Amino acid sequence: MKLTVTTFVSVDGVMQGPGGPEEDRTAGFERGGWVVPLFDDETGQFMDRTFRQVDAFLLGRRTYDIFASSWGEMADPGDDPVAMNLNTLPKYVPSTTLTDPPWANTTVLSGDVAAKVRDLKAQPGRELQVHGSGTLVRWLLDNDLVDELNLLVFPVIVGDGARLFAAKSLDTALEVVESQTTSKGVAITVYRNTGRPEYGTAEVE
Repeated sequence: MKLTVTTFVSVDGVMQGPGGPEEDRTAGFERGGWVVPLFDDETGQFMDRTFRQVDAFLLGRRTYDIFASSWGEMADPGDDPVAMNLNTLPKYVPSTTLTDPPWANTTVLSGDVAAKVRDLKAQPGRELQVHGSGTLVRWLLDNDLVDELNLLVFPVIVGDGARLFAAKSLDTALEVVESQTTSKGVAITVYRNTGRPEYGTAEVE
């Protein structure tokens, strides 16, 4: 399976609490919900298409808890691809504290997590998807485990909150696979990991 990361991010790199004021108040964050006014039909269509390509999920502990208390509590997910797949497909959560996961089809990953993620990627299927999960995403990038990155940049400067990328991490070259800008200005770009970047020296003529 291809490991893909899909993340909502502001222009200034914030990825914390996009869905609502109460979603994630870690470290006193009070500006949650910045995605909601800007989430348009084209963004929804991209997300639906993304969730139709998944065979398993890899989620950070905090995102897992948020999803379990929202999507996992839906009485009838119907044919919505997000709700249906989150509730029926395998979910893997790297954690040292989650011992009795409440959500069906959840497996806790412990020990050599990098090796276990590589084993998951080696299984047949389409995509092993990561959504949100900032701490996990930074770790995956630093361990060169991300194949593709779906970055949805919303036209807002949040000015506070956890950022997606670490101040220092593994350098990674990216190839643009797909790009679009929606009617409300959401820049959606699909990047493919192509290894280490090249460096050069600018010359003044």
